[in-house]
Parts: sequence; C-alpha cells; structure tokens
Amino acid sequence: MTGPSPGPLHADAVRVLEGWRAPDERQEKLRRDFLRHLADHPDGTFRECVAGHITASTIVVDESRTRVLLTLHRKIRAWLQLGGHCEPGDATLAGAALREATEESGIDGLRLRPVPAQLDLHAVRCHPEGSWHLDVQFVALAPADARHAISAESEDLRWFPVDALPEPTDDAVRRLARLASSRSGTAG
Repeated sequence: MTGPSPGPLHADAVRVLEGWRAPDERQEKLRRDFLRHLADHPDGTFRECVAGHITASTIVVDESRTRVLLTLHRKIRAWLQLGGHCEPGDATLAGAALREATEESGIDGLRLRPVPAQLDLHAVRCHPEGSWHLDVQFVALAPADARHAISAESEDLRWFPVDALPEPTDDAVRRLARLASSRSGTAG
C-alpha cells in the first residue's frame, strides 16, 4: 500500500456504499465493483492508489431545480459537475463532496443531500500508466442568493437549464442533472 493509510474516510466510503440502494442493475454493478475495489485497496480513497481511487463530486442545483451549475474543466475541456479527489483530512465522502463543491463554486451555504445520487466509473490521467475514478456523485441545493466564482481548476462556471446542457457534456452529467432536478434527488 502507498500513500495515506486507511482511516475514517475508507470506513465511511464502505458504509455509504453498503447502505446505498442502487436504482438499477447498472448502478448496482458499479456499487459492488466500488466495494470490491475498497476491499482490495486499503488506500483506495486516495489519488495515490494507482489502480483507481474513489472521488467525490456534486452537481449543484438552484432552488427552482431547473438549473445546474457546471464547470468547464481546465484540463478535461468538458462541462462537468464539481468535485474531485478526496484529501487526507476528509472524514466522510459527503464532506469531501461538499468541500470540493464549495471550493470550486465559491458558494457558501450549499445544502448537500448526504446520500449519493449515482455512481460513475471513468478513466483518468492521474497516473502515467492510467487510472480510474470511482466517482460517488451527490446533489447540493444552492441558496437563493448564491453567487458563484470561478476557481483555478475551471475555465468557466455557469448555470444551465437542466434540459439544455452545453457541449461537450457526457451521459453521466446529463443523468446527474436530471436526478438533481427531481425532488427526490436534492436536499431540502
């Protein structure tokens, strides 16, 4: 094992994934794969785990639940939800997701739904030999007076109608935006 030793974040990731009820068979397979990854990799919540690592992301929705805040990621050059790598100081996945969303949006007072909305597995360039992000995706509700600010990781940051997302945007982001716009997919 390399990197930080497992701790409360690893235990929380296992607890969250064991308790999460997947909405369909594709999500259930991902849930089982994520749990297997964590069982095989005690460092599986940190970017130092070359085989892949858990990440925490959040799609931010406005109070009307008709718009989502997306970032044009500086490195990936696509419109994405906010989020990223877990840090050694993170005790919970929900906490990591909220920290990332707050840092990348500049919005204080986000209300995070503490239960994941969906899971996504995608290849990344974190390591020269390739790696995977096992992304646990959350939804957060922005306060009515939310004012966002572009972070160093973003080229742009904007609100988009759920039914008119920009390109390039992938299927996982589109699914997550639809979940965010439903009452069952958001906090509050």
